[in-house]
Amino acid sequence: MKSANALEAAEILLPYQKAWIEDESPLKIWEKSRRIGASWTEALNSVLLTQGSNGQNTYYLSYNKDMTRQFITDCKFWAGIVNIAAGELKEEIVKEDGKEFTVYRITFLNGREIVGLPSVPYAIRSKQGRVILDEAAFTDDFEEIKKAALALLIWAGSFSIISTHNGDDSEFYFFLKEIRDGKEKKWSVHRTTFNEAIRQGLYKQICLVKGIKWSKKGEEEFVKEIRGIYKSKAEEELDVIPSRSGSKYFPYGMLASCAVDSAKLPIVRLDCEDGFMWEAPEKRQKMVNEWFEIEIAPLLRKIANPCFLGQDFARSGNLSVLWIGEERTKQQLDSRLIIELNNVPYDQQWQILRLISKTCNLGYAAIDSRGNGQALAEAAATRLPCGAEMVMITRAWYAGIFQRLKSHLESREFILPDDQYILSDFGIITLKNGQPVVPNEENADREGKAKRHGDGAVAAAMCLYAWEEGSASAPPVVVFTGHGGDNIFQGY
Repeated sequence: MKSANALEAAEILLPYQKAWIEDESPLKIWEKSRRIGASWTEALNSVLLTQGSNGQNTYYLSYNKDMTRQFITDCKFWAGIVNIAAGELKEEIVKEDGKEFTVYRITFLNGREIVGLPSVPYAIRSKQGRVILDEAAFTDDFEEIKKAALALLIWAGSFSIISTHNGDDSEFYFFLKEIRDGKEKKWSVHRTTFNEAIRQGLYKQICLVKGIKWSKKGEEEFVKEIRGIYKSKAEEELDVIPSRSGSKYFPYGMLASCAVDSAKLPIVRLDCEDGFMWEAPEKRQKMVNEWFEIEIAPLLRKIANPCFLGQDFARSGNLSVLWIGEERTKQQLDSRLIIELNNVPYDQQWQILRLISKTCNLGYAAIDSRGNGQALAEAAATRLPCGAEMVMITRAWYAGIFQRLKSHLESREFILPDDQYILSDFGIITLKNGQPVVPNEENADREGKAKRHGDGAVAAAMCLYAWEEGSASAPPVVVFTGHGGDNIFQGY
């Protein structure tokens, strides 16, 4: 039973969030935009429904381990807000039907629990209570999970589905269509687009949480920034319109399943003002050396094994992204660090490459050598001790390396950062004539710092390529015999 006092305590809920909590239908579905706080809302709902004489256990299922843990963490947060005593979050390894999986749970004083499980049907067999299936469109066993969850209704349980879309060929999409066609009449359907969330006060609540003053201009810039991130995918990700099947090369569900937090895969960003390139060379070198020693060197020194670097080069306008991976075994490359450079002069990009080479055991590098990147790639190939591959990107190169990168992601052998900008780089890769390509479109970066053009995805592909080329046999080292110190691009 929901307590009126508890609901009043959660004053930051928006109308569409309150509507979800106030809907007591045993079968309900939320077709929603990203970034509107749907899972966060359900965390409060789950806490409230553990209480009272009819309190029930909740079983939360998702395809992503980090997302599941975050949901249980949010439940713990809400329990504190509404003053309901709950134990600490526990992480356990459970065996079921001969299979092992991780379970997250919190237990309340009345013995009721909220349990986070993987999105597989056997995880909820023999359970009683509520089932929440989050991001249902990205699960592999939607129909089987639905069948297992519906069995809980026999014992007064409930089943809620929350999801963004994942194309117009997903089982989630077809199930929604059945509901709207009247074939499934018992379901309560909620639908919230990004624009609707904004109209109901989403940005105002963000301002409240961040402690900044709301303004109409600020809201417009926020909306523009978010739409810029998703670009051509905004219809599906924000407007709740499923995309045509087969257009996305890296499905969001696959990317999210490989995403880890910044503690596991940090991103370091360096933004230079336009005037920086006019500073004296010695001053620029000193400033970058200091930045590197504080921000980058401590992270690189943690890497014990040979590492490999891929760089998608840009001087201005777009980002220059460096992706560094560590070779754990001959079959495993772990992403360890991503560096994003915005408006950084050529000399300083070369300086950063040299500092990386001196700080870690750099096995090989691969650098985009199209256009202006050729000079940097040439310097790396001839002057870095490890050598470098000067990659002239072609459609055939994209087709081969993206296919291999996708294979590593599908088997979760390659991790990505849980970062909206990096994931958006992968999100724009599309299929054209059966081959993956980077389309001629750009995504907005942070606060208008630069434009993104799939830079993170290309850098990741370069890193994988460097590992493939460099770990099999060491490349020849070309000894540079010229002069000029570090400022190899003077007068370029």
